[in-house]
Amino acid sequence: MTRRELAHWARQPVQVLVGLAFPVMLMLMFNYLIGGGKGITGDYAEFLVPGMFALTMVFGLDATMVAVTTDLNKGVVDRFRSMPMANGAVLVGRSAADMLQSFVSLIVMMGVGLAIGWRWHGSLAEVAGAVGLLMLLRFAMLWLGIHLAMIAGKPELVTAVQILVWPVGFLSNAFTVPENMPGWLGAAVEWNPMSAAATAVRELFGNDPGVVGTSWAAEHAALLAVLWPVVLVGVFLPLAVRRFGGLSR
Repeated sequence: MTRRELAHWARQPVQVLVGLAFPVMLMLMFNYLIGGGKGITGDYAEFLVPGMFALTMVFGLDATMVAVTTDLNKGVVDRFRSMPMANGAVLVGRSAADMLQSFVSLIVMMGVGLAIGWRWHGSLAEVAGAVGLLMLLRFAMLWLGIHLAMIAGKPELVTAVQILVWPVGFLSNAFTVPENMPGWLGAAVEWNPMSAAATAVRELFGNDPGVVGTSWAAEHAALLAVLWPVVLVGVFLPLAVRRFGGLSR
């Protein structure tokens, strides 16, 4: 099933390239056009780039959701269901291919980050830990997207569902620190799973934003960066597999 998804890349290279270019465009836009986040005393690129890594792991679910709903509506899943395979094999194959694409996207983003002045200051083990946290977040978001895609049911409804993902990305500390926001909003931002990942990877990369939050969520960002994805996977992976299995009834 993973090979099937990878074969689609060769047939649709433009879609893959657009998926890689979109987060790069966002990072360049925020760094050069909107850059200089309020309250950031250090190098803004060193604050922004790790946040954009986390944002990239949250965005881009529309391709996964469209692929899942397209298979459901074209009857491809019915053919798969007649084969001797586990119910979750189709979904796991889809998520495995998307994880590979997400890893490639992250490597591209790191290369662009280095080009605009971002640097990591931690050890290779810490860099690997940061990449691991980002991929864990992506894995969790993929299963959330797969489950929402099966709820949507049709490719044309994916856009409406995808809109729900945008607040998660922008109500975060990817672009500025929560201390500059109204109290209630800043508190919500600090508990955002993406904020936890962004803060944790900044610490692992050794990127000091010049402002350190004093809330429990800010001080335990690394713990939350693991707990949030584990909880999301624990909830949405079985729900997605169960819903997929129920389609045959």
